[in-house]
Amino acid sequence: MTKLRLAIVGAGPAGIYAADLLVKAERQFDVSIDLFEQLPAPYGLVRYGVAPDHPRIKGIITALREVLDSGVIRFFGNVRYGVDITLDDLKQHYNAVIFATGAIRDASLAIPGIDLEGSYGAADFVSWFDGHPDVPRTWPLEAESVAVIGNGNVALDISRILAKHADDLLVTEIPENVYEGLKASPVTDVHVFGRRGPAQVKFTPLELRELGEMNDVDMIVHDEDFELDEASKAAIESNKQVFVINKVLNQWRERPVGQASRRLHLHFYAKPLEVVGDENGRVAAIRYERTEPDGAGGVRGTGEVRELPIQAIYRAVGYFGSPLDGIPFDERHGVIPNHEGQVLGDDNEIVPGVYATGWIKRGPVGLIGHTKSDAMETVGHLVREQANWWTPAEPAEEAVPALLESRGIEYTDLEGWHKLDQHE
Repeated sequence: MTKLRLAIVGAGPAGIYAADLLVKAERQFDVSIDLFEQLPAPYGLVRYGVAPDHPRIKGIITALREVLDSGVIRFFGNVRYGVDITLDDLKQHYNAVIFATGAIRDASLAIPGIDLEGSYGAADFVSWFDGHPDVPRTWPLEAESVAVIGNGNVALDISRILAKHADDLLVTEIPENVYEGLKASPVTDVHVFGRRGPAQVKFTPLELRELGEMNDVDMIVHDEDFELDEASKAAIESNKQVFVINKVLNQWRERPVGQASRRLHLHFYAKPLEVVGDENGRVAAIRYERTEPDGAGGVRGTGEVRELPIQAIYRAVGYFGSPLDGIPFDERHGVIPNHEGQVLGDDNEIVPGVYATGWIKRGPVGLIGHTKSDAMETVGHLVREQANWWTPAEPAEEAVPALLESRGIEYTDLEGWHKLDQHE
């Protein structure tokens, strides 16, 4: 029977789902899977990209852990692809590789002043409040008024964490250093900016509702943002999610405000133009243009420019993939170029033995369900394309730990990870 030795680079949901599918699938070959992860811990953004007050999402970890604990998959944590192990190494020991490295960088926001002191990427802030090992233990929470750019779930996550009282997070798994940092924060106002209207937001109703449930935080929305065009009215009538979002926002319009010690403001039809700095090069204000519907589903500028004093700004305009050594990369979209998970070279031809799944395959869109279907598509091609597999010179399983040990790499195996998890 044919033996498949497979390497998967990236131990987030995408990589673990791909491994699980291969283990469970009916096949004409035996499969041996090694999972490589640059962090000491698995689970990717489910562990280091989900707010601590979202335990229901972190519950996904339970299912992922069952896959890893099945005894069929080996885990090599603290191993960096392109540094500790290379593409040539993988070809030496495996028949194929699936890259599931995700998208962990912040997408850029090309406006003047975005690099001023006090301007941050959402991904870095999320990593801090989730206790990511590569992020400093402290965070400069010194602003009373903060701007968040973006209208997706990540924008709402960081807005909620900034606005929420630290004591209300004690029921979660918030790290002690994060609690202390948020406890000392002088923030009074968080302003969330979206270029389009309330019927075009990218966040989910559940995320939105959670904002309104915060203790001692007023929700501020503006009547001028609810003069809806026909496209917005149609979206509300035809899409259940948009209908619920519109309902929640309109309920907030009726709420009394003015009693809370903190406020979270939602600004729609607001296109950021510039981050204004003070004489010391620090963030001092955000300048934005009022937009309006263009009649075709988008927005256009009105020419009306407004300015709001702030002392910090967070951009939450999406995540972006990172290039991988020896692997084709689409710099514009931040993904590995591929056809249904089959990696494509510069000549648009399929690269033998190399596959992709998850956000590095399709970009940072979609939820867990999309990740599963992504993996299914990629794995389907892999199992059908034995002619494209590599022929490894050293396929023995013991060769890989020996290689890592010979290079002095202190990798984490599953037993070591369980000990670390219990300690945390």
